[in-house]
Amino acid sequence: MTETLPAPEVYDFARPSTLAREHARVLELAFETFARQWGTQLTAKVRTVSQVTCEQVQLRTYDEYAASLPALTAMMLLPIAGVGAKGVIQVPLTAALTWVSHALGASKPLPAPERTFTPIEQALVRKIVEDALDDLRYSFGGLLAHDVVAGAFQFNSQFAQAAQKGDLMIVASFDIRVGDRVSPATLALPADAILPQLGEVAAHVSPADARVLLDAQLANVPVGVSLRFAPAAVLPSQVLRLAVGDLLPLPHPQHRPLTIAVDGEPVGSAAVGTNGSRLAGIVVTTTSEQIA
Repeated sequence: MTETLPAPEVYDFARPSTLAREHARVLELAFETFARQWGTQLTAKVRTVSQVTCEQVQLRTYDEYAASLPALTAMMLLPIAGVGAKGVIQVPLTAALTWVSHALGASKPLPAPERTFTPIEQALVRKIVEDALDDLRYSFGGLLAHDVVAGAFQFNSQFAQAAQKGDLMIVASFDIRVGDRVSPATLALPADAILPQLGEVAAHVSPADARVLLDAQLANVPVGVSLRFAPAAVLPSQVLRLAVGDLLPLPHPQHRPLTIAVDGEPVGSAAVGTNGSRLAGIVVTTTSEQIA
């Protein structure tokens, strides 16, 4: 059985803003608590067994977040007292219409085309979101110091101006299972509304500093160093006949230094010496000297 590896995440060195590890863990716990509470609330509202799972928590600009959403989707803006940017709770239109059908008594809702809500559907979805915000306030506790309310609906992710393009948002991704249907959803909250309660705001590293930090980190990564003789070319038949006690001559002159290799790449040469009771290599030349 082959193990499926997770898809690699692209790291942008030009924008290395990220959550500190301790901050990320606190937020993950808060969003996981919210997911459990929201799943219980959905089960009661739509009268179908529901489960919400938090998949990922990221720090992204609002422009990046909006670009990751479908062009047509259900977005409720969440005004936050004392904060200029608004939060966003987003679900696919077909998923929200399915919830409405369940809430109105349908056991197996028919597939619904992607369309905006009617006034009645909008009122029902708003009630579901308002109850979810109660779960959000409970789950975040002191992390969410400002009051969050349900605002207007938007259905075009490219025109929903919840924040400025460069504003940082804490974005949580969810999988929502209602009956047999699983749908993705997101919740984005302005970083300015959350990070101050976590202590020091996550550091913003400039592109110039990012190169310095990367070089410093690479300088502390362990690598394998070896001293190599000149390789000997032998026939496969000779290799197959090798036995204990056989001599395998090496075409390496006694006076010639050995090659210093780092993870297989030559970086210089060294003579054989000793360091106490151990063998050692005395560096004779380095790659830069050889090139010169």
